[in-house]
Amino acid sequence: MRFLALAAIAALYQVAAAETVQVKYHGAVSLDSFACSDVRENSDVSRICYDKAERYMVIQLKATNYHYCEIDAATVQALLSSSSKRQFFQSRIRGSGSDGPFDCRTHPIPKKYRQ
Repeated sequence: MRFLALAAIAALYQVAAAETVQVKYHGAVSLDSFACSDVRENSDVSRICYDKAERYMVIQLKATNYHYCEIDAATVQALLSSSSKRQFFQSRIRGSGSDGPFDCRTHPIPKKYRQ
């Protein structure tokens, strides 16, 4: 009986601990399925979250979250291991303003994250 009570409390805690962020130009995104990494370098890139199964990334620049679609795991891994995440982001991920290699305006947002 105690085990069931503890399991119920643990399940409630997991639901309460679920994190949702506001993504600019999109809305709320639950980070339940993402692997997130805090960035500890002197840069405006402060957090990188990636859902490998959906090929979908949320990146926090200063205090604002942006999303990128159809981004492959190798690119995200290269971003995470780069010595300058901001420089890598600017040159390999960020678009020109109306399009880019992973721009969600021209690449589909996974169904799971559509509003």
